Amino acid sequence: MLAATLLGSAGAFLLVAGWLLAIDPGAPKHETIKTGGLAGGAVVALYALWLNDRRRRVDEAKHELESQRAEHDRSRVADERFAKSVELLGHDADQVRVGAMHAMAGLARSRPEYAQTVLDVLCAYLRRKPEVFEGEQREGQRREGDREQEVRLTAQRVVADLLPAADAQDPPRYRLDLTDAHLRYFDLSHRAIGSLVMRGAVLTGSNSLHHAVFHGDVWLTGTGSAGELHLHDAVFRERAWFSGFRCDGPASFERSKFLGPTKFADARFTGTVTFDGARFTGDADFRGARFTGGVVLPTALTAQAQGVRVSEEHANRLPEGWKVGPRGEVRS
Repeated sequence: MLAATLLGSAGAFLLVAGWLLAIDPGAPKHETIKTGGLAGGAVVALYALWLNDRRRRVDEAKHELESQRAEHDRSRVADERFAKSVELLGHDADQVRVGAMHAMAGLARSRPEYAQTVLDVLCAYLRRKPEVFEGEQREGQRREGDREQEVRLTAQRVVADLLPAADAQDPPRYRLDLTDAHLRYFDLSHRAIGSLVMRGAVLTGSNSLHHAVFHGDVWLTGTGSAGELHLHDAVFRERAWFSGFRCDGPASFERSKFLGPTKFADARFTGTVTFDGARFTGDADFRGARFTGGVVLPTALTAQAQGVRVSEEHANRLPEGWKVGPRGEVRS
């Protein structure tokens, strides 16, 4: 290529110089030579530019290849870390299982594409029914149950920590599947959640989902809560399904916003429940709901209320037009 460039440069010199002499034989020879030299030099300069561009493209391709190799190595290491952590979740020692969960959390933070998968694995762990050691079981077995409970509490905290803040702009919408999970002191307050499935879950202790923003559907069908339930100031942007929900402790839905279809049909609340300041903009279905510990509902609520019953022994605040008949049956 270099030889061809030199020949081209010499040819350009001779061609330009010859052409100038042909059209103006009286022109100074040094000017003719100078102009021809410029033409030849231009050919060499073009070759240098081409060569420099070629080197640049080769360097870029080399850098891209190295970047791909480095990314492949990082992905391979991440896959190995994830696989090892999943394996350690089945370890007999509770501290090893806790360490595995924290390792998975670290992986999800450094590699966000793993976040949903890590959440899926942790939710699967929580869906496992915990062993309950009671009565005449040996003390060692009860201690094992306590250690397992600590592991489960760690899993719950890691799940919450991996979720974005409720006020985040355009947050990732992670799915949580906690069907039939046994949860204790579960806290997703001030978190942004995609969809939440807790069908048939069992909640004990004080559980908090207040100030949470649910961007997708929420399913608590058949869920049972045996303690306090804090759901105030939450936002449900899509479907909120509490049909068959049972709560045996106080529950607060104060100032929550139900922006999609909402269903509390056949729900059972034996403790005090309040919806004071809550807003329902979608269809609301309370058919067959039972409130035996006192209930506060928005006065402007428009909902299906056939078969609703309230306690006659507790103070109730009902929507306008709702009347309490015999045996606490509500008529609207």
